[in-house]
Amino acid sequence: MAAEPTGSRPRRLGAAVLLVLGLALISHGLPAGAPPQPIAADSVDGAALADIPGAPAMPAATPERIRIPSIGIDAPLTGLGLGPDGRLTPPPEDRTDLAGWYAGGPAPGTTGPAIIAGHVDNAHGPSVFYGLGSVQPGATVDIVRSDHRTAVFTVDGVEVYPATAFPDRVVYGRTSNPELRVITCGGGYTKATGYLGNVVVFAHLTSSDS
Repeated sequence: MAAEPTGSRPRRLGAAVLLVLGLALISHGLPAGAPPQPIAADSVDGAALADIPGAPAMPAATPERIRIPSIGIDAPLTGLGLGPDGRLTPPPEDRTDLAGWYAGGPAPGTTGPAIIAGHVDNAHGPSVFYGLGSVQPGATVDIVRSDHRTAVFTVDGVEVYPATAFPDRVVYGRTSNPELRVITCGGGYTKATGYLGNVVVFAHLTSSDS
């Protein structure tokens, strides 16, 4: 349920600092039906990019909302930090309408991989990113910012990774362009362990609206 990718604390790889987060395997999940999961055709391999050219980086500004029109997401964003154990602190579980962005990393629209995370469900039903696994390449993700501009990202692909083989370098590694990762839990569920992995949407900045 909690949308935290695998790992435990920030690591340094060469000159790049990689944000490595931990998947909290909380045993909720929905009693009827599972959230949609990506299919093979939706997968992305490393730094693969869509055909739509990228846009120049924007100045830093606080993200306030995330919108994914193709799956009906329109949610406020809150800043997220790391707990004492180095894991990302997820949004409050009871706020099913709320997603969060890692405030210690790049802001959406600036150079690098901005990280947005949210719950897929809680004990009572679906949460903000329940439908994230059904996003298709070419869809847009709009990030409304405090400077009254919208960073528009185009989805390159969507992947589901098991917690035991989460590709930290692919998801968190330094990039030379403005990119976005939108993350929630997925990859199957058991009552004993909770969700077994993470759904990750990869996108790159393609325009900025004022």
